Amino acid sequence: MQAIPASGIRSGASIRQLFSYPFRIFFLSLTVLAMLAVPVWVLQANGTIQLPLALPGLFWHQHEMLFGFLSAAIAGFLLTAVCVWTQTERTHGLQLVVLWGVWLAGRVLLAVGADLPDWLVHGVNFAFLPLVMLDAGRRIWRAGQQKQLMILAVLALFWLMQISFVVRLEPTFSYGALIMAMALISIIGGRITPAFSSGWLRQRGLDGGQIKVVPALDVATLASMVLLMAALVSGWQTVTAILAATAAVLMLVRLGGWKGWLFRTEPLLWMLHLAILWVPVALLLLAGSILAGWPGSAWAHAAGTGAIGCLVLGVIARVTLGHTGRPLVLPGGMVTAFIMIQLAALVRVITAFDAIPWSAGTGISALLWVLAFGVFLVRYARMLASPRADGKAG
Repeated sequence: MQAIPASGIRSGASIRQLFSYPFRIFFLSLTVLAMLAVPVWVLQANGTIQLPLALPGLFWHQHEMLFGFLSAAIAGFLLTAVCVWTQTERTHGLQLVVLWGVWLAGRVLLAVGADLPDWLVHGVNFAFLPLVMLDAGRRIWRAGQQKQLMILAVLALFWLMQISFVVRLEPTFSYGALIMAMALISIIGGRITPAFSSGWLRQRGLDGGQIKVVPALDVATLASMVLLMAALVSGWQTVTAILAATAAVLMLVRLGGWKGWLFRTEPLLWMLHLAILWVPVALLLLAGSILAGWPGSAWAHAAGTGAIGCLVLGVIARVTLGHTGRPLVLPGGMVTAFIMIQLAALVRVITAFDAIPWSAGTGISALLWVLAFGVFLVRYARMLASPRADGKAG
């Protein structure tokens, strides 16, 4: 794509512009949360600071990474994509301010709400995902695109895991949420990654048809993950291990059809392929934790830092460029950011196996994570808060 001349790029960053499209405010917010929540957790865990958290420290960390950080990414991406899919007016203005306010209130209440009533803290947090699903669902239904309801069904299961986790305070349900998060990656990543990859090849006069998508395989992978979640929360250990290994193999077969090695020169694509590769890695580590006694935190961080963290950074980097009317060319430093977050995941998984002392490993991983999102913040904040470069609305 040709670069847009500087004279064609409108300036004037503003808070109002952040609420002109869902991806703007939510991508910026999840970035700030990523840079704050992880170091706060490390400092809280080693006793350096003590915040009046509304949940026990480890549970707060798990909740904020899944239902704070990831939920913001889901809202920003899904509500932006649904408007495009259904050709409906975007969520913006006061409606978006209210939705974002519910998300932000949830973060604040959990961080300082130790002395507040549970019904208030948890009620606000439980309200966010249903509001997102309601906004997306009504557009999908009116447009007659019932096939998109699969995403909402998985998101509803994700929300159910949130409620169960907070009410019961059992890690099993945060693990169930991780499985559902990987199921969402399977659906959304399974759409955008081969589509973007095929388009990239065609733009260069190459055969885009060599990127293979098999719908039956996609359905089988998703079904295996839903069954895996059910087995995991039910405590069926052997069944969980078998389903985890099965889902991993199915996901690896899908990735093989997408031929990620063809895109080693395009970071906006290899980042997506590598991020999704963390899904089968996490699933195999899960199977190993049951069958071979591998540490449970290894698969959880392969899923959380690896699959979720890496895919979120890759997607928000690309979506922001496309939806602000800019060429799909990464700003300076973002390739380094992509490498840093991959290393953050690798270091954290290795640390789980005691190959690196816990304090050093978590500290290094947290630093790499913060630096990766810090680069995004520096390079993208003005894009998110400024009008589109091509002069279009949004």
